[in-house]
Amino acid sequence: MTIIVTGGAGFIGGNFIHYYLKSHQKDRVICLDKLTYAGNLSTLKPIMNNPNFRFVKADICDRVAVESLFEEEKPDVIINFAAESHVDRSIEDPGIFLQTNIIGTEVLMDACRKYGIQRYHQVSTDEVYGDLPLDRPDLFFTEETPIHTSSPYSSSKAGADLLVLAYHRTYGLPVTISRCSNNYGPYHFPEKLIPLMIANALNDKPLPVYGEGINVRDWLYVEDHCRAIDLIIHKGRVGEVYNVGGHNEMRNIDIVKLICKELNKPESLISYVTDRKGHDMRYAIDPTKIHNELGWLPETKFADGIKKTIKWYLENKEWWEEIISGEYQNYYERMYDGR
Repeated sequence: MTIIVTGGAGFIGGNFIHYYLKSHQKDRVICLDKLTYAGNLSTLKPIMNNPNFRFVKADICDRVAVESLFEEEKPDVIINFAAESHVDRSIEDPGIFLQTNIIGTEVLMDACRKYGIQRYHQVSTDEVYGDLPLDRPDLFFTEETPIHTSSPYSSSKAGADLLVLAYHRTYGLPVTISRCSNNYGPYHFPEKLIPLMIANALNDKPLPVYGEGINVRDWLYVEDHCRAIDLIIHKGRVGEVYNVGGHNEMRNIDIVKLICKELNKPESLISYVTDRKGHDMRYAIDPTKIHNELGWLPETKFADGIKKTIKWYLENKEWWEEIISGEYQNYYERMYDGR
């Protein structure tokens, strides 16, 4: 099979390509990535010489570039990881999120219709469901939970999901969608909570925590997510949505304290900053459907996954130090200084 992975130089997409090439050694993987600030070619460095891998620098919104790649490679499966994904950035500049996350999805699906594919898979997020109250631990997001978005980011992802399902109903395009909880693990861009706290703690910098840090997230080790997507594209039912959750609910502040403990850093580094606008309180996914239909369950407990993640950041300082030295530093100062 030939698979196009969009956004494959990013966090989850990059991990997926590494996972997939190991698991399906006869398949060919093409990475299509625009290489925005969150796309990092060094993530793909270990596989650049793999004969079954090809990297193509292009924007999923570029119809000509996308169609010429389809014409050349005749892909069987498209997995769309490409997305602007950081909530704070979407509050700063919503337009680019609508362009990449909605229009880019439309361009990809139009190419799928034109050239024919076995499966188009949309990687989405549990944030399309909005949030859950902290005082109702019995409530979880299911695939039937109504869409109720909170940010320009989640709205753009929800819009893309609806478009994907519409292309299935209107044109018969063979699609699937997965909605995952917060991922963590290697190659995670250091603007997100866990890698940001690890990097700052290692440099004895303040650890900025929104509000009181009581917001709860359901954390999923990235390799468990990769396994889920692999199962969905090969065995998932066309036209279906699958929730992929980690059963690892943690308060943000408890994660930060755990990282301090693991790195032997003082909790006095923690700095509480003004809360994010429209900050969701709790995410929690019920993955019963994917378990019952495809046999998937998360294998990595948070206590083990966070240790593996910290170990990776300690052993790969060059990867993330290069990132935080450039444009990201300017953005970071805008987001956290003086709050």
